[in-house]
Amino acid sequence: QVHLVESGGGLVQPGGSLRLSCAASTSLFSGNTMGWYRQAPGKQRELVAAITSGGNTNYANSVKGRFTISRDNAKGTLYLQMNSLKPEDTAVYYCNLLALVIKGGADWGQGTQVTVSS
Repeated sequence: QVHLVESGGGLVQPGGSLRLSCAASTSLFSGNTMGWYRQAPGKQRELVAAITSGGNTNYANSVKGRFTISRDNAKGTLYLQMNSLKPEDTAVYYCNLLALVIKGGADWGQGTQVTVSS
């Protein structure tokens, strides 16, 4: 069973920064590719960044150059540094194991709300 707790969201002005954290209570964390997802109102959840167990990263075009995903396998924690935030980044952000999401039926945490507004 995977237990994920996201934190670090909030209200920020355009151009601002936030750092999200995801604490994963699972032995699966260190050996699996992890991802940050987001879901805006009325839209489907989308993958914005992923990181392999070895640290290789990949980003959605919409966040490339602005967001940085990282992980601490010893702590079982995933991070997302978000810079130059835009109003279109407003969403609830979630983390999860990519393999579980692709397989279907993944459990999701409560997410953390990010609102970018002046």
